[in-house]
Amino acid sequence: MRDSTRLRVALFSGNYNYVRDGANQALNRLVGFLGEMGMDVRVYSPTSDTPAFAPVGTLVPVPSVAIPGRPEYRLALGLARDARRDLEHFRPDIVHLSAPDMLGTRAQTWARRRGIPIVASLHTRFESYFDYYGLGWARRMVEAHLRRFYRRSDMVLVPNHALVEEMAGLRGDRGVRLWGRGVDTDLFGPHRRDPAWRRSLGYGDDEVVILFFGRLVLEKGVAHFAETIRALRRQGRRVRPLIVGEGPARPVFEALGDVVLTGHLDGPTLGRAIASADILLTPSTTEAFGNVVLEAMAAGLAIVSADAPSARALLTDGVEGLLCSPGRRDAYVEATARLLDSPDARRRLAAAARWAAGGHDWASTLHTVADSYEVVRGRPARTAMPGQPGLPIRPARAPRRAEIG
Repeated sequence: MRDSTRLRVALFSGNYNYVRDGANQALNRLVGFLGEMGMDVRVYSPTSDTPAFAPVGTLVPVPSVAIPGRPEYRLALGLARDARRDLEHFRPDIVHLSAPDMLGTRAQTWARRRGIPIVASLHTRFESYFDYYGLGWARRMVEAHLRRFYRRSDMVLVPNHALVEEMAGLRGDRGVRLWGRGVDTDLFGPHRRDPAWRRSLGYGDDEVVILFFGRLVLEKGVAHFAETIRALRRQGRRVRPLIVGEGPARPVFEALGDVVLTGHLDGPTLGRAIASADILLTPSTTEAFGNVVLEAMAAGLAIVSADAPSARALLTDGVEGLLCSPGRRDAYVEATARLLDSPDARRRLAAAARWAAGGHDWASTLHTVADSYEVVRGRPARTAMPGQPGLPIRPARAPRRAEIG
């Protein structure tokens, strides 16, 4: 018999576990946390025969196709009959949408017709990807879709303060909350540094290692990274970057020559690789939250980053890292050269970054989501669509604290 006292959450994801990235790792942590709190969660997402990791919780597959040009990613084909039947049987109290794709949009309509509260979480700045793939003409159309999608949700969770302001302006109300991310300081920490592992890759003990890590894709600023390395070499500096990750932009790094590419790493081997570098160079401007930056901070690296909202949420320029104007490649060269030449500057930035990373714990960030579910249950959902059947909603419990904007 179903436990009628347990909050039931239907979570919709465009990529829950078939490719590893910061967004789906956060969602898997969330599902595990909600389960520990006694909530019943079902996840609806595309799947593959070769998932990157085992999913946390109950995963309901939905039909999908590979995305042209990016076959590692899959596009859900809406809310298919089997998934819809499963959803009707589950009878969720909350619908949580983590992607504004076809699946998320159909699930949003399904929930609105039944008066079920909708929480949307923003994980990626999809609209910023198009220029990297020659699709700038589609950006305005996508931005219009995103505005509609987030306005039709009862609450939107965003990962930095700049996005709180932006989303509040877009919605015209206070139905926006900050949901940051945490970092595992046991997995990512200076104690993971391994001089013997560095030597096995041909690095000298006094050599300064410049790191790039994450998905090897164009939108991560790989062109700026490659040009920075080439410019440093033209200055006569011997730099041999460490590239941790895998993806379709791998040839951009291979073309540099004299690089170390580890491929995909996970768990302690990932923590060891990050802590064994010295400088993180991350020119990406497309993140909603800088997971890579936060993990490098925790590992005790000096950081050179694009001056993007995701980075500014974590770093103060000159204190925990160096922020560079995104469009100026010479700024990345200058900042990286400055750290190559100054061990004291590297140590100072790394120490401040490590201290700041300690304030980002997973438990408090995940409580924000659970609390947001209570808030939307404590007020009427956005108007159900007229003439449509609705599911009965049990009386809401009082929210634990007032909603913030």
